Amino acid sequence: MRILILGATGRTGRVLLREALKRGHQVTILISHKGALKIKPELVEVYEGTPLNKFTLSDAMRGCDAVLSSLNISRVSDSPWSKLRTSKDFLSASMKHIIQAAGETNVRRVIITTAWGVSETRKDTPFWFRWLIDNSNVRYQYHDHEKQEALIKASNLDWTIIRPVGLTDSEKKREVKVSFDNQPKPSTTISRKNVALFMLDVLEKNLYTNQIPVISEK
Repeated sequence: MRILILGATGRTGRVLLREALKRGHQVTILISHKGALKIKPELVEVYEGTPLNKFTLSDAMRGCDAVLSSLNISRVSDSPWSKLRTSKDFLSASMKHIIQAAGETNVRRVIITTAWGVSETRKDTPFWFRWLIDNSNVRYQYHDHEKQEALIKASNLDWTIIRPVGLTDSEKKREVKVSFDNQPKPSTTISRKNVALFMLDVLEKNLYTNQIPVISEK
């Protein structure tokens, strides 16, 4: 398939890009700076820009079978209190353009990652994590995840929203636990690699259309 990956230079997006190429997909990416690309540019079709630009996004989506997004609101460091690098509405503003561009380019399949703890899953997270969301700059990404989820759910797209638990950089492939309504109870971590592999499985096997699975590692 030809897929557009958004967030391809982020920590999860880099892994998703690598694994998509391994599986033989034709990949288009939309990135802010071509210099941030860590693979040979001839392996992918590269558009330089941002999903906040609807025209560039439409150009990148044209001819694709699906969009896979690991976009997130980023901070200048891993500290929960560090300043934001992106705008507070980056995710929801991007989603509005994705939905509009999808209608113009006949792309129906959109798979995105948000996070465990968004919306009704907030009650399932540990107390200390809920406190962190309420009292640090992490709250902005959770608030905007809610907004982008609401937007895609109200669209006529064939969407899947994937909510991973805490992300690690492990390269070990593990079996993924899929949870709905906190059943089975998620574990607390999953690697970026296993998130990427799960996203590709969802795409290739047409799984969880119009559903919101929480994923963790068994």
